[in-house]
Amino acid sequence: MEQNEKITVELIYIEPNSQNNLKVDLAKGSNIEQAINHSGILERFPEIDLQVNKVGLFSKIKKLDTVLNSGDRIEIYRPLLADPKEARRQRAKKK
Repeated sequence: MEQNEKITVELIYIEPNSQNNLKVDLAKGSNIEQAINHSGILERFPEIDLQVNKVGLFSKIKKLDTVLNSGDRIEIYRPLLADPKEARRQRAKKK
């Protein structure tokens, strides 16, 4: 492996009213946390806390130290506002 080999990944963070997609070029062997830090998204969205927000690749939860491959899509998930089961119960009560 060449030392300066690069990969490109996509980073997605969805807010209630917008979807934010970023392309990030990284050194081969980089992990999710490095990609997030390199992207600048933490400065744009200070509400993201990597100790709280879960992250994933293609809708599967992953750890921050997961090594990336070119073409991976990193997703940063917002905390749930309501428990899905409780929300269903509340909707059923209204009917």
